[in-house]
Amino acid sequence: MSLSLPLVVGISGASGIAYGVRLLEVTRRLGIPTHLIMTRTAEITLAYETALKVADVRALATAWHRVDDMTAPPSSGSVRTRGMVVAPCSARSLGAIAAGSGDTLLSRAADVTLKERRRLVLMVRETPLHLGHIRAMAAVTEMGAVIAPPMPAFYSKPQSLDDVVDHGVGRVLDLFDIDAGLVSRWRSGDPED
Repeated sequence: MSLSLPLVVGISGASGIAYGVRLLEVTRRLGIPTHLIMTRTAEITLAYETALKVADVRALATAWHRVDDMTAPPSSGSVRTRGMVVAPCSARSLGAIAAGSGDTLLSRAADVTLKERRRLVLMVRETPLHLGHIRAMAAVTEMGAVIAPPMPAFYSKPQSLDDVVDHGVGRVLDLFDIDAGLVSRWRSGDPED
């Protein structure tokens, strides 16, 4: 897949905004263009969880779009992309995507990604889960999305929160066949390892 195809990055209001920010930093470093869509709740979460301003996050993206701009490029299937990641993905955004509502640019872009049979990865951030969450995850999986909750890998012996975030972002990029050098790969104990 061409590195020139952009990745759509959605950031919803769930806790864990560091995943979306780090995803933008890494794709920028790798020269992969991005289209950023942040929900209004994500902008609030950003202030709670980081010292960054919305403008700082927007500056990491190649292009950014207001969540209510239904004419933005990611709203059309004729605009070619490599796919979309929602990092983090709130239960609200998950539900909207599962319902195919398309009521915001984030859910519309996800719907377009699915209908065009492109990769859609949702870093769902919710716990504990009730049956409605599980059904929504099943529904989007049946539509072709990948549910990839940001789960830490303790075998890598993370030394910091940044290590945990990097591993999660690296695993998501793996789903797009992008090796960003962030993942501590499992070693089985083979003599050559």
